[in-house]
This record gives sequence, C-alpha cells and structure tokens, in this order.
Amino acid sequence: MTGDIALVESLLRNREGHCIEFKRAYGDPSGIGKYISALANASALHSYEKAYLVWGIDDATRTVVGTDFDPASETYQQEPLEFWLARRLEPSIIFTFRVVDHPDGRVVLLEIPSPVTSPVEFNRTAYIRIGSATPRLADYPEYQRRIWVNVQSLTWERLLALEGATGDDVLRMLDYPRYFDLTGQSLPDNRAGVFDRLEQEGLIRAVGDGTWSITNLAAILFAKVLGEFGNGIARKAIRLTVYDGPGGYSPVTKRYEINQGYASGLEAVRSALESLLPTNEQIGAVTRTTHPIYPGIAIRELIANALIHQDFTVTGAGPSIRLFSNRMEIENPGEPLIELNRFIDHPPRSRNEILAALMRRMNLCEEEGSGIDKALDAIELHQLPPPDFQRYEEPSATRVCLFAPLSFVDMTSGDRIRACYQHACLRWLARDPMRNASLRDRFGLDESYRPQMSRIIRDTQNAGLIVSADPDHPRAGYKPFWG
Repeated sequence: MTGDIALVESLLRNREGHCIEFKRAYGDPSGIGKYISALANASALHSYEKAYLVWGIDDATRTVVGTDFDPASETYQQEPLEFWLARRLEPSIIFTFRVVDHPDGRVVLLEIPSPVTSPVEFNRTAYIRIGSATPRLADYPEYQRRIWVNVQSLTWERLLALEGATGDDVLRMLDYPRYFDLTGQSLPDNRAGVFDRLEQEGLIRAVGDGTWSITNLAAILFAKVLGEFGNGIARKAIRLTVYDGPGGYSPVTKRYEINQGYASGLEAVRSALESLLPTNEQIGAVTRTTHPIYPGIAIRELIANALIHQDFTVTGAGPSIRLFSNRMEIENPGEPLIELNRFIDHPPRSRNEILAALMRRMNLCEEEGSGIDKALDAIELHQLPPPDFQRYEEPSATRVCLFAPLSFVDMTSGDRIRACYQHACLRWLARDPMRNASLRDRFGLDESYRPQMSRIIRDTQNAGLIVSADPDHPRAGYKPFWG
C-alpha cells in the first residue's frame, strides 16, 4: 500500500469534521478557496499540522466512489485553478493537489498546511471550520484569539524539515548515535527504542500512514548531510572562508562548508580552525610554549552563540566565519534581540530556545548567560584587543570581530574605550569594581601608564559606558552604566 493510499484509508477512518472535508465531485473554485482558509485555520486552532480536502469520497458512507476531477488541467477565469487559488490566499501557504490511484477509484487529495504566521484569508476574509460549516472567522472572536495564540507559539525548531520519511530514511539521514552520545544516554538495542526516544525529544513525529516527519531541530543538529533536507536547511550550513590579507578584497585561500548538523559540525569547524590559526609563542623562565592567537573557549562560545541566536527565517543566509590576517569575524543572520552593550550581563534571549536548551544539555555551549562572559574573560587573560559586537539592518545580521594581538600603543581610542567598558563589566560581575590598577593589568602595563589609564577611564565615562561605583567615595572604583 503506497503512502497516499494509506493516508486516504487513515482519513476515511476519521469522521469529517474540523480538519477533513470529503467531496464526491469538483465544485465551485471559490468554495474550494473558502475550504482552504477554513481548514487551514481549523488545523491551527486544534494544533494539527495539516488539513485535507478529498474528492472521490461518498460522505454518507465514507467510501471511495472515484472522481474525474483533474486539478492540473482545471482552469477558472482564464487561469490555472491552483494559481487562481494561490493568488487569493493571504498569507501564502503551500497547498498541494495529489491524484491517488486508490484500488476502489480515483481520488484527489488536497493537502493544506497549518498557517505559521497568521490566520489564512481567502479574498481578504478568513474562515473557520466548525463541524461541517465554514463561517467567517471574525464572527467567532474566541476562536480567532486562540488561533493567534497557537500560531505565535509555533517555533522554527518544531516545524518540519521533511515529511513522508520511512523508518530507514530516518536512520540513514540522522546521526542518531551522536544524539545518544552527547546526551549521555545508552543507545537502545532495538529500533523501536531509538524511534521512541527521538520522538520524545521532538526530533521526529509519527504519521498515521506509517511514515515519519523529521523536524527542523533534528535536521539542523543531527543531519548527516544538510543538503538532503532542501535549500532552507542547506543554507544554514556553517561557512568558513580564509583570506590572505586584512580585508574582503584580499584573495581567498580556502573555503569550507560544513554540510553536517551542528552537533557534529561544531567539532569540524574547531578542527579546521585549529589547523588554520597562527600561534603565539610565549617564553617562560624554563620553557617555550605556543598557543593559538585566539583562546579556544572564546571561539567555541562565540560560534555557538551565533548558531543559537541566528534568525532561521532569514532566507538565503546562514552562519559564517571569516578569517583574515588580523581578525576573525563570526556572523549570523538576524539582528540581536538585546542591546550590543548588554551582551555581557543581560539574561539571554533567544529566538530558538528549544535549540539552545538541547545544545546546552549536550554541552555544546555554556550554561545560560555565561558564554559571552567566559569568552571575554579569556580574551582579557590573553591581553588581546577587545572584541567588537556589531549589528546590521540590511541585510539583517549580527557580527562579532575577534582581533589578533595588538600592542597598546597601536590600539585606537575606540579599542581602548571598548576594552575599558568590557573590563568594568567583568569586574562588576565579580563584585569587584574596576580601578586604574586593574585596567593596567588588563592591558599588561606597568605603573608608568597610570595617567593613560585615567584618560581612558575618563573617555569611557564621557561615552556614558561607566560610572563611579560610589560617587561619595572617589577611590571606590568604577562600574558599568547598568550596574
């Protein structure tokens, strides 16, 4: 039994109602448009993923009687039927007609997805399915309110990356052993146990016809090949570009696209960077050691932060890392949800809380709110220039720049002010206000630089980034403006 025949059989076992409508024969195109609106909105109201309109069914007996309706050749007002319907639906939804060669007769199946942004209107009017009736949604404000609540609660992670997957497809396309390994669970010794745990985690969903749906969460984290899930997922692959020089005009020497889910891809990125990054030599009293110029924990946390906080609804763009001779840029699509100057202290806000929570459980990033702090702390420990957090509106993006070692005298005024502010934040979070001496230590400078530190502190105060920790006691030190 093919998947569509099994689906028809499954629908016939359900009573016609909220999300299913049976028809013997083709009718008025405007009526079909109203049904699409009503059934789509009903699926949102009752938290179903799809609704169905089926031709070739006797409603009274719920048996297949067949139909000669051919949606591919049908026209209305000199337009193909499907195009005519699509132009009158707002917001646009991807509905699909399918012809099913059922053993008892020819059936036409119209599959209607649940809306993900707002109730669906046909010719500027939204409809709702109540029993077998299709009244205007505006006449039922309580239903309308509930639909809005349900639609707004939908998250990208829970939407579907692939439908109609067989059990073999799921096991072939997902690196499921990685999930069990990273979450500290024993791999079940049978197929049913694997599927049960993946479904409990929200990575897959069982469909009534014996197939499975794979969620975006599963694809973005555990895909063996992101490209197998279509362009929307494939474009979220991590891209790494290496330039032979300090600017975007410099020749590109290497390009990588990590075409795996992030659970495996993060390790691949770290391995690639480890082989590419230059090192710093440090000479001690007895030994000489080399270290990457950027602290590993800073790279790990800033990349994980970019993956977690990206806006997956921005099409045609994904997270990227650009390595120049003097800096590393880590960028993700989507503007930040909090102010750039509050990245250090602000409680985290993510568009993708389910993704973030699972990545933390798998130890792919730090606990909530501590990742940026640890990255900046490591950067200070290595006495590197302060990172620069940037936001862009067109195209919408967030970027952080890590800078290679730079002497104090070569830092710009902006670099010094930014370093002073970030240092004040870290000290305040440690319950120890910043002072002239601590700022000197941050830059690796001796007592002779006290006047320069005082000037930087004054400039940072004038920029509105730090204030006196206690105005009544000038020697109390300084704190960030939000402290």
